[in-house]
Amino acid sequence: MKLTINQIKGAEPQVSVTYDEMTPEVERVIDLLKGNHLRLTGKSGDETVVISAATILYIESVDDKTFAYTSDKVVQLKYSLAALTEMLNDIRFFRCSKSMILNIDKIERLKSLPSNRIDATMKGGEHILITRTYATELRRRLQGGRGHE
Repeated sequence: MKLTINQIKGAEPQVSVTYDEMTPEVERVIDLLKGNHLRLTGKSGDETVVISAATILYIESVDDKTFAYTSDKVVQLKYSLAALTEMLNDIRFFRCSKSMILNIDKIERLKSLPSNRIDATMKGGEHILITRTYATELRRRLQGGRGHE
């Protein structure tokens, strides 16, 4: 695999993957760039499970416990919401309220609400309220801005 790295002052970071055939190596590189490589462990019932960050719709903190919601299960995570915010900030996750992080890639529709709030409809139909404190940052991220610097 050939790798070319160019530093250009003032340029927006850009990554391009060119390939003739999708190989496991190319797939791993793409997954890494998309953030699909991150795996989290937690409890679902009596079992310890491993979930890919890419499958998470949103993460919520309730009564000092943190839960990840996927399309088919709820997993109690061992991480705090603050730790998860740091871990997931660079890969399409967004802190949308004091108690919730959502996966931007799993948003199906957005609706503006009074007082600069946003109603996000997730794949699967759940409605997540993005509070006004976080709404401006979501709009910036959706327009191509990166996570917090």
